[in-house]
Amino acid sequence: MGLFLLIVALTAVATVAVAALLVTIFQHRQEARTPFVRLVDVNESTTDPVPWGTNWPSQYDGYRRTVDASETDFGGSSAMPASKLEEFPWLKRLYAGYAFSIDYREARGHAYMLHDQEVTERVTKRPQSGSCLHCHAAIIPTYRRLGLEALGQPAGPAELSAPFDWTAVMEGFRHSRELTYTDMHAELLKTPDGAAAHAPAIGADGDPHAAGGGHAHPVSCVDCHDPQTMHVRVTRPGFVEGIVALANSSDPVPHLPSIARWRAGNREQPYDPNTDATRQELRSFVCGQCHVEYYCGPKMTLTFPWGQGLKVENIEAFWDATQFDDGEQFFDYKHGETEAPVLKAQHPEFELWSQGIHARSGVSCADCHMPYERQGAMKVSSHWVRSPLLNINTSCQSCHKSSEADLTEKVRTIQSRTDALRDRAAGAMTDMLDAILEAKAAGASESDLQPLFDLQRKAMWRLDFISSENSHGFHADQESARILAESIDHSRQAVGLALRLRAPAAPPTAPGGDSVLGVTPAGGPGNETATPDPSP
Repeated sequence: MGLFLLIVALTAVATVAVAALLVTIFQHRQEARTPFVRLVDVNESTTDPVPWGTNWPSQYDGYRRTVDASETDFGGSSAMPASKLEEFPWLKRLYAGYAFSIDYREARGHAYMLHDQEVTERVTKRPQSGSCLHCHAAIIPTYRRLGLEALGQPAGPAELSAPFDWTAVMEGFRHSRELTYTDMHAELLKTPDGAAAHAPAIGADGDPHAAGGGHAHPVSCVDCHDPQTMHVRVTRPGFVEGIVALANSSDPVPHLPSIARWRAGNREQPYDPNTDATRQELRSFVCGQCHVEYYCGPKMTLTFPWGQGLKVENIEAFWDATQFDDGEQFFDYKHGETEAPVLKAQHPEFELWSQGIHARSGVSCADCHMPYERQGAMKVSSHWVRSPLLNINTSCQSCHKSSEADLTEKVRTIQSRTDALRDRAAGAMTDMLDAILEAKAAGASESDLQPLFDLQRKAMWRLDFISSENSHGFHADQESARILAESIDHSRQAVGLALRLRAPAAPPTAPGGDSVLGVTPAGGPGNETATPDPSP
């Protein structure tokens, strides 16, 4: 009888345990089917990330962590903003005559991207164009409002909350180049941020919320996600125009299969990344909206230079063929020492990644910088955007079956080699500047100096392209080495040419000396009259 009761009790316990397991599995499956509950409304004007965080708390928690200051040996998205000018004094000569020679610091996380731009001396001491906010702020509703106003259409909260309006956004985007940074920033504050409930109490005059405005926010949820469907999307006008130009070019882009398909089609409609690109491509495109090379000055509308391709020489050729709206040949600034018109690279991560093995293998930016992770029953893309070296387990080891120590060493080896080659290119660049200045001081004419200026433009452009790119060569290590080698070559060519301009004419030269004797006697094998080898 006792044994029977024990068996009944154990059976009951097992039944309860199995039932609990089945209930847990069912609940997790239901959670996976419903990854979020829309508790508050967000729309196209909700640039404040707080309401989005109510609906998508896991992603918002990660986004908020971009304020954390964890560091790697080579900086990255979460590095502290140390001055690069103090660490690398050659940058002051590279950027002489440009605002980056005043203040240039390491990048920090996305949460700081607007604040750091607002306080940099590049902005506070030198007037900048309103186009600079294209990438540093959640600016699309402001573009849209300015565009609607320019088109003579209503631009109130209802219109800004309606589905995306590319016509108005593009109109406002083109209008932004006419405004200074200060004026464009003020326009940001006039635009509702979709979070009036989160605004502080209104009292002081001048509070933008008193006039229905909002706060200025760094890049936020609405910049990469459709507020109704949460689909990943592209919103930046500069990227849309740039990717259309790339699609229309003949540059091979095997890492972007949707462009290859569009090129093979009838091309009746322009390439549209939001409808033609794959979801995996969009996981890189949303980053490529800002982590790119572009012009954002006041002399023409902000431009992504992809009309001839994504490689450094393609972009250089594009700029060489570009004129400002007033007809002047394109340049970013005139060098403060030599007065040569030169180019300034911004932060061409997308372009360099496009030349690397990860892009060719179909690996997106988000796969490494926003890897998927498990949170309960859900699979979530981490929104704590940071260096993969800080999260090797999920960022790297999902593909690479090596230890964390081995993977870290491989990355450090690539980056150390790139930095060493960069420093050599920087040394060659400073020698080039010295040589050009000496040639000018010796009385070289403008026509004599022009070839030097052409070489200076090429050398500095290539050095800047890699030194401004934030992966320290990791995105495409062989391409980085090629570019830096070309920079060194152009700098050394300029040094040699400058020395010839300074030196007196060389006397005529003619080959002389005896011919080199070979191993085989002159008469050939077995020839008794061959000249003997004079060596002992």
